[in-house]
This record gives sequence, C-alpha cells and structure tokens, in this order.
Amino acid sequence: MSSVGAPDPRGALVLFSGGQDSTACLAWALERYARVETIGFDYGQRHRVELECRPRVIAALRERFPHWSAKLGDDHLLDLSLLGQISDTALTDARAIEMQANGLPNTFVPGRNLLFLGFAATLAYRRGLSVLVGGMCETDYSGYPDCRDNTLKALQVALSLGMDTPMTIETPLMWIDKAQTWALTERLGGQALVDLAVEHTHSCYLGERSQRHDWGYGCGQCPACALRAAGWQAWRARRAA
Repeated sequence: MSSVGAPDPRGALVLFSGGQDSTACLAWALERYARVETIGFDYGQRHRVELECRPRVIAALRERFPHWSAKLGDDHLLDLSLLGQISDTALTDARAIEMQANGLPNTFVPGRNLLFLGFAATLAYRRGLSVLVGGMCETDYSGYPDCRDNTLKALQVALSLGMDTPMTIETPLMWIDKAQTWALTERLGGQALVDLAVEHTHSCYLGERSQRHDWGYGCGQCPACALRAAGWQAWRARRAA
C-alpha cells in the first residue's frame, strides 16, 4: 500500500458520488491530507442508487482502514434537484443513451460540474477546507467539457478570486485511464480497497445493481459500465503480464 509521508496540513473536500472514480479520489486524499470531508449531490439523477452506495463505501472505508478513519470527517449531501428539473438528459430522464448532433452523448448534464464545484467551494470555505478533489478525467471519458483540465484550471482561478482565498482543485485521475485507476486503487489500499470498490461502488448510468460482474455491479452495456469493465480487464491483463 502507498505511503506519502507527513500529511499535507490543509483540509480537503472530496466530491464523492459513491462511484469507482470518486472512491479512488477519496483514498488518494486520505493518504495526503490531514483532514478530509466528503460532499455528494442529489440532482435527480437516474442512477440515484449511487446515493445509497455513498454511506456504505464510507462505512467500509472506516472499518477496513482505521488509519484513514481518524482523518475522515463529516459527509455532506446537498439537494440540487433544481438541476434535474432544468436538464433534459439521459442521466436525469429514462431514455436511450445516444450521441447528439453536437458530438456529445446525451448523458452530458450541462453545468453539472460547474455547479458541483461552486457549491463545494462554498461549503469548503465555511468548513475551513481549501482543497477540492474531484474524479474528473480527460483520458477515459465521454467528452464532457466540464471534465477537461482547462475548464477546471479556469474554475480554480475563478473560485479563488470569488472567495478571496486560495482554492485548489485536485484531479488525480485527469491523465490516467480506467486500468490505471484500478492500479491506483490497489496501490493506495491493496486488495482490500479493490474489493471494496468492486463490491460497494456504483458506476452504471442505468442504476442497475442486480447483475454482478467481476468488476462490480451494473447493466454491463451503458458507457459507464463499458469503461469500468474494459479498465478492469486491461488492469488484470497488465498485472498478469
């Protein structure tokens, strides 16, 4: 398992959905920062089962990793149902997942990460936390513009100026693929963290948890499941090589 020496004295707020990526980011933050809190959002998502997975993942982390438990503070869940009310996407409505004329999949929820990070920064300011950690990625992703590195760098500047205090946005998965995310998970917490991610996290856009695969639960067909499964298989193949 990973060790990074003395922790960074700053406090971090992790955008934690209950999914594979945000769980890896939470473990990453717990290895680095002296104090870590989590924030999630109920925005009327179709796969709202992820909201049920969040407390299970946190409880499992506390139980299996006592050296992290002392650092892991409060969890916050914000009601952003207004976002679901003004969205017209396959993540907020029961419809087929498909590509749109603009080249983006209809799972793109416009403004989602911009709102998430804005509200996270507001909460972080009140809680005395100065680092925001998110699982945005520009390597294995669906092309969402609010996951791109340039977007997040610009938002970091805007938040720091608007709050009149330094706000750092950390994206540990930005330049790695899903296979490398599995590898990072193992490096941070060994097989115990990999098993936790498989059993308790949720990625499937359809909210399907009745089908169990070697990489976890999901429909096995949606883009999120396809990425997770392909990453798992590539990681296992690299380990075996």
